[in-house]
Amino acid sequence: MIGGVMETGGLTVKSIASALDINLIYARRLFQLSQKNSTLDDIRKIVEDKPKPFVKWVGGKRQLLKQFRELNLYPPECFNPESNTYFEPFVGGGAVFFDLLPKHAELSDTNRELVITYNVIKDNVDGLIKSLKKHIYNKEYYLRVRAQDINELSDIEIASRFIFLNRTGFNGMYRVNKSGQFNVPFGRYKNPLICDENNLRKVSEALQGITITHRDYKDVLELAKIGDFIYFDPPYYPLNPTSSFTAYTAKGFFEKEQIELRDTFVKLHERGCFVMLSNSDTPFINELYSELEGVSINKIIAGRAINSKGSKRGKINEVLITNYQA
Repeated sequence: MIGGVMETGGLTVKSIASALDINLIYARRLFQLSQKNSTLDDIRKIVEDKPKPFVKWVGGKRQLLKQFRELNLYPPECFNPESNTYFEPFVGGGAVFFDLLPKHAELSDTNRELVITYNVIKDNVDGLIKSLKKHIYNKEYYLRVRAQDINELSDIEIASRFIFLNRTGFNGMYRVNKSGQFNVPFGRYKNPLICDENNLRKVSEALQGITITHRDYKDVLELAKIGDFIYFDPPYYPLNPTSSFTAYTAKGFFEKEQIELRDTFVKLHERGCFVMLSNSDTPFINELYSELEGVSINKIIAGRAINSKGSKRGKINEVLITNYQA
C-alpha cells in the first residue's frame, strides 16, 4: 500500500502528502529520500524543483490533478509502487507521470515524433539543448521548419523540431492532416521559451530507468500484471460533431476505437489491475462504462482552452473512470 505509517523526524508519508498537496506515490518517494533530521521545508524545496512536462499539450492533466486527489481515487491506495509498474499508454505531455514520478513506469504513445523526443531527452539531452538554442522565432522560419520532412532528419533534429513547433505554434496544439503532416499555424507570443534547459535536464534525470516506446495502447495487455496501475488519457470523444478540433494521428479515434478501448479497460479490470481513464462527459462514453460491475464514473470540471476565441474557452465536464473505489 502507498500511504503506510512510515515515519521519520515526526513526518509520515501521509503527512507529507497532505501538507504539500502532493500524491502519495511521490510523497513516499520523498519520504524514502529524506534524512531523519529533514524538515517539511527541506522536502518542499525538492517538490518546487521537480521536473514538469516539457511540452504544452492540449488536454494535458496538470490543472486537474488536484481534483483527482480530492476524489481519493488518485493514485489507487492499494497500488504498490515498489513492486508494481505504472503504465501510461497515451502519454502525451506526461503530466500524470511527472506528478507521480514512480520508480517503475512504462510510457508509450502512437505519436512517433513525441516518443523520439522523450528518448532524445532521456539519452542525449546535451545534444538536444545545443540544437534548440539554434532556433529563431519568426513566422517565415517557423513555416520552413514545419515543412521539413522528418524522414530526412536525425532523432535529435526531430526532437528539436518537435519542441520548437510546440513552443511557437498556435496554442501548443499538435494536429496533423490525413497525410500525417503537422499543420498547426504559427503562434504569436511575446517571448516564447524555446529551450528550457534547466527543466530539460531534470526531465532527463527523471526518465532514467523508464521505458518509452512507440506502440499501440493495446500492447499494455501484453505487459501489465495484477496490481499494476494503468492510466488511459485517449483522444476524447467529441462533445458535438464540430468539437473534434484536432487529430493527434492521421487515423483518428472515433466510436469504434472508443469501444475497443473500453474492451481493453475491461480485460485489465478482470486481470486485477488498477485502471483509471479520462474522457469527455458525453452520453456515449457514459453508456460505454455505466454497466460495468465495479467501475465508477466520476465528474471532473475542466477548462476548455483550444478555441481560437478566448471568450469561448469556458468550463466543461469530463469523466474520470476507475475500476476501484475511494
